Amino acid sequence: MATLSLENVSYVYGQRTPFEIKALDNVSLSVREGTVTGIIGHTGSGKSTLVQLLNGLEKPTSGKVMLDGVDIWEKPREIGKIRFRVGLVMQYPEYQLFEETIRADIAFGPRNMGLSKEEIDHRVSEAAGFVGLDPLLLDKSPFDLSGGQKRRAAIAGVMAMRPEVLVLDEPAAGLDPRGRDTILKGVRTYGRETGSTVIIVSHSMEDMATYCDDIIVMAKGRVCLSGTRDEVFANAKTLTEVGLGVPQITQLALLLEERGVALPGGIYTVEAAVAALKPLFQ
Repeated sequence: MATLSLENVSYVYGQRTPFEIKALDNVSLSVREGTVTGIIGHTGSGKSTLVQLLNGLEKPTSGKVMLDGVDIWEKPREIGKIRFRVGLVMQYPEYQLFEETIRADIAFGPRNMGLSKEEIDHRVSEAAGFVGLDPLLLDKSPFDLSGGQKRRAAIAGVMAMRPEVLVLDEPAAGLDPRGRDTILKGVRTYGRETGSTVIIVSHSMEDMATYCDDIIVMAKGRVCLSGTRDEVFANAKTLTEVGLGVPQITQLALLLEERGVALPGGIYTVEAAVAALKPLFQ
């Protein structure tokens, strides 16, 4: 596992031009080791820019990105090593598949790490399992797969490198509910079984509530809320002010309470709602 944090990070696009835009403004945050942390915010809040800084894809205009207490830009020529430790899955990664077979594509990263054939084969199989990819598909061309299967293969390619921190930018965007659940459950399982820290960027409060331990809320290039899932969702007023609100199931629970149904606090998922309501029908 690795500790990841930002110290007073700002990022400016088009610096010193008429088109200058400050995407991040003096952001400081820390990600707990071994957790699934969600980053949420509306378009333009700075969340996608933030994740591109985490593995050195972009360099801060000012401030530091720290991995295990060391600035990742301390040795610029070694930034490639950081990208093995902090794996980044960009939006719509299925468009980045390029090998003749899915097996070869997933194996690309581990092969560049200099691993043995036996270890590469093991990692390909393991990563395919995490994302629910049928082994029979591994020797097929990416062109023979559905969009959801391609997405799983692309995510598996990063998982196969076993990064200490796995960062995913909208990994379930555009997928149907079953596809979303398969990928997000697989990501959570990957984190738990490997001990890796996972960071998920999403615009879905339901995904944050279901799969994340901690949540960071971005607005206008700054962190406006951060903490455990319960701590963040307890600030419903602040979430509403930045246009996010709470999960729909939480809204339903609050309406039931207003109508006299006694329910415990902290209902953020359908499973929690079922557990709370079931005794009332017995």
